[in-house]
Amino acid sequence: MYKKHNCIFILLFLSLWGAVSAQETETDSIGTETVTVVKPYSPTVSDAFKLKSTPNLNDSIVLQKKKINYSIFSVPVASTFTPAKGKASRVKKTSPPTLYNSYASVGLGNFNNALVDFYTSREFSRGEDLLDFGLNHNSSRGAIESTPLDADFYNTKLDVSYAKKDRDLDWGASVGLQHQLYNWYGIENDAFDETIIAGIDATQNYFNAQAKAHLNLEDSFFKSGTVLVRRFWDATDSGENRVVFQPIIELPVTEEIVTISAKLDYVSGSFENASLNNTTNETGIDYSHFQVGVTPSLQMLRNDLTLNLGANLVYGMDTENSESNFYIYPAVTVSYRLLDETVIAYGGVEGELHQNSYFDFVNENPFVSPTLSIQPTDQQYEGYLGLKGQLVSNVGYNIKGSYTAENRRPLFLLNPENLAREDEGDYFYGNSFQVFYDDIKTLGVFAELNVDVNRNFTMGINAEFYDYDTETDNPAWNLPSIKGSLFMDYQIDEKWYMGANLFYVGERDDLVSQAVANALPSEFPSTIVTLDSFFDANAHVGYRFNEQLSVFVKASNIANNDYQRWANFRVQSFQALAGLSYKFDF
Repeated sequence: MYKKHNCIFILLFLSLWGAVSAQETETDSIGTETVTVVKPYSPTVSDAFKLKSTPNLNDSIVLQKKKINYSIFSVPVASTFTPAKGKASRVKKTSPPTLYNSYASVGLGNFNNALVDFYTSREFSRGEDLLDFGLNHNSSRGAIESTPLDADFYNTKLDVSYAKKDRDLDWGASVGLQHQLYNWYGIENDAFDETIIAGIDATQNYFNAQAKAHLNLEDSFFKSGTVLVRRFWDATDSGENRVVFQPIIELPVTEEIVTISAKLDYVSGSFENASLNNTTNETGIDYSHFQVGVTPSLQMLRNDLTLNLGANLVYGMDTENSESNFYIYPAVTVSYRLLDETVIAYGGVEGELHQNSYFDFVNENPFVSPTLSIQPTDQQYEGYLGLKGQLVSNVGYNIKGSYTAENRRPLFLLNPENLAREDEGDYFYGNSFQVFYDDIKTLGVFAELNVDVNRNFTMGINAEFYDYDTETDNPAWNLPSIKGSLFMDYQIDEKWYMGANLFYVGERDDLVSQAVANALPSEFPSTIVTLDSFFDANAHVGYRFNEQLSVFVKASNIANNDYQRWANFRVQSFQALAGLSYKFDF
C-alpha cells in the first residue's frame, strides 16, 4: 500500500514538472511568477487530563483522626426578668372636621350696632347641583356728637344661587336683593338754627335687584360667558338699569393661544332732580350709554416667559345725546421668571373705557346726591412695571410702579350749599356729594409684603403712594397721596383665634362753596378745606366651645379717633360688638 502511494505521488510530480517546463519554453518572454497558497488555520482541541478533586492516598504514614466525644454540664440559674410583649407603633390620625351645610351668626354692640348673618347650602345629585341661600344684615342707630342729625344706617342683603357641574361644563345663576338706608348727616353743630335742623329729613334709601348667570365649558373654543342684569333705584325717584354680557373664546394656533374677549355693556337711568349747581330745579337728568368691545389677544409661552399681545377695541355711544366714539386701547402684559419663584418681573400697558354707574358711585360713597352726571371714564393707558416673588418659602412680596392717563375720571366733591332748592330729600345743605370729572395723570408706587409665619399665623402689610396732575389745576378732590394697611390672623390654639387690621389714609382736599343764582360753579364763593389724615385700628377675638358653637368680640376704631372719612362726615368713636356663631345641618 505504501509503495502504491509513492508511485502515484511520483507520477503526479513528473506530470506537473513537464507542464511547467513546457510553459517556460513557450512563454520565456513573459517572465517568472511566484504563487503562494494560504490555507485557513483550523485548530482542534483534544481532551484534557483532569485530576480528581479528592485523590486517594495510599500512604502508610498518614495519621488517623481520633474521635472526640463532647458533653454539657447543665446548672440551673434563677432569673426574675420577664420580657414585655412588643406592640406595633401606630400613626395618630387626625379626625376630619365635621362639615355642616348651614351657619348663623348674631351680634350686638354699642351705638345699637347689630349684625345678623345666615347661610345655608344644599347639595343634589351627589354634589353636582348646589343651591345656596344667604342673608346678611348690618345696622347702627347710634348718634354722633359732632352733628345734630341722625346718623343711622342699615344694610340688608339677600342672595340665592344655583350651580350645576357636569363633566365638560359648569353653569350657575343667582338672584340678589339689597336694601340700604343712610342719612346725609354731614352738618356740623351750630351750622344752622334749631328751627331749620328740626325740619331736615336727611334719610335716603337705596334698593337693588339683580340677576347673574355664568357658563364655563371644557374642550371647546367657547370658554366662558357671564351675564348681569340689574335694577337700582332710590327713595327720590331715581332709577338705573344695567345689562352686561361678556363671552370669552379661545382658539389654538400652532403652539400659541388666541383669546377673544367681547363685552356688551348698557347702562341707562334718570334723576328726578337737577344738579345742585343750579339754584332752580326745573328739569331732571337722563343718561344712557352703550359699549361694544372686542379684545383679541395672542398668548406666547416660552420657558420662563409669558407674553400677551392684544388690543382693546371699543365703540362707545352716548345714546341720550346721540354721540359716539371709537377707542383703541393697548392690552399687552408680560412676565418673566428671573429666579424661579424668587424673582418674577412683570409689566404691561393696558387701557379701557370704564362704564360708570349710579350703583357703583353709591357703593363707594353712599352720601352722593341723586343729582349726578354719569359719564364713562376714558382710561387711555396704564403702564406698569414690577417685581414679585418669594424672599423665602413663607415670605412673599410685590413691588410695582405705574403711570396712568385718564380722561373724565370721577372725583367726589362736596355739593354747594343751595338753600334756594326745596327738593324731596334734604341733601342741599352742603351735606352731600357730587361727581366732578377731571383729566388726570397719576404716578403711583405700590409695595406689599405677606408673611406666613406658620400655618396658624399670617400677616401682611402694603403701602401706596400717588402723585396727581389734573387738567383743571385743581387738587385731585378727595384722593389721598398715601394709603397703607396692615392685617394679621392668628389661630392661637384649637379653641382661641384672633385677628386685627389697621389702615392709614393721608390728607385729602375738598371744596366748601355756596350756590349763587345766574353764576357758574367756578364763580361760587368757595374755600378749599384739607381733611386730616387718619389712622384706624380694628380687632376681633373668638372662642370655639366645640365644632358648632363659638363666641366672638369685635372692636372698631380702637384708637377712638374722631376723623372725617368724607368732609363733615365724622365716624363713630370706639365700637364694640359681641355675638355668637352656630353651625348646623338644615
